[in-house]
Amino acid sequence: MKVATTFACAATVMASVEEDQKNRPVTKVINLLKDMVKQLEKEAEEDEEVYNKLSCWCTNNDKEKTKDIADAEDRINNLISTIEEKTATSSRLNTEISNLEQEVSKNQAALDKATSIRKKELADFNEDEKDMLQSISALKSALVVLGKHNGGAAFLDMQLGDTQVAMAAMLKKHGAMLGDMLSAEDMRVVKAFTQSPEQFLQQDSSKDSYAPQSGEVYGILKNMLSTFEANLSQSQKDEMSSQSAYEELKAAKEDEIKEGQNHLENNKEELASTDEDLANAKEDLEDTRNSLSADQKFLMNLKQKCQQSDQEYEERQKTRQEEISAVSEALSFL
Repeated sequence: MKVATTFACAATVMASVEEDQKNRPVTKVINLLKDMVKQLEKEAEEDEEVYNKLSCWCTNNDKEKTKDIADAEDRINNLISTIEEKTATSSRLNTEISNLEQEVSKNQAALDKATSIRKKELADFNEDEKDMLQSISALKSALVVLGKHNGGAAFLDMQLGDTQVAMAAMLKKHGAMLGDMLSAEDMRVVKAFTQSPEQFLQQDSSKDSYAPQSGEVYGILKNMLSTFEANLSQSQKDEMSSQSAYEELKAAKEDEIKEGQNHLENNKEELASTDEDLANAKEDLEDTRNSLSADQKFLMNLKQKCQQSDQEYEERQKTRQEEISAVSEALSFL
């Protein structure tokens, strides 16, 4: 349409020249047409310069955004791998932490139970030792009385009442053990001595000597003393052995608890770091995906606009070239 208009203008000019050749020389028309050609060529150069700049901008942005998209896609793949890895690590650490907490708790419970048992054993030993010592003391007191008596020394004013009470308490406390230790006859003699110790110290007036039964009870009590002392010694050795075994168990359990707690602390620190990295990776993934989406949209619009610009530039070139050809054809007639 524009070409036809230009050609019509040129024809009009030529008609005007034919009508008024005397007042408007041909040279003036030719100059006008030449100026039109120059103007069209100038516009073509300016349009090409603008197009080249736009084309360069399109090329650079296309290249840049294409690279950004490729980088984003690579980063997304890496972030997905990182998230999968961190998720697996977090799950493993949570399982290990749970197992370690159970193990530490189990070891602590075992130590607490062993400590409780040891305290009870020690309390029982202390009570038994006290009873044994009291029994040994009672036996020694009785033997002192009988020993002085059997040796023919004058009977001193001994506290037979205290000895009797102590012997009675011993029989009551250790009756079962004494029943296994002594024969029925020896047991009868000991009980008789405990009930009436003074009878064993009475002197026979006809023979100017003490009853022979004091010597019998003396031998029985001396054997009892030896047995009680042996039992006490063995009990003390057993207590030392039990305490030593407890100390070994305690040391082993404390080491296991400490090791478990250290491992637990390290795992918790690693879990905190892993969960933080996981959260950061998820956030980074979301940001990268948003950025990728924006870049993809920008690139799509860029391609459309630049393609449209190319088409428009081609159309302008074609139209302008047709205009120049039309003017040139008009000049050829002149």
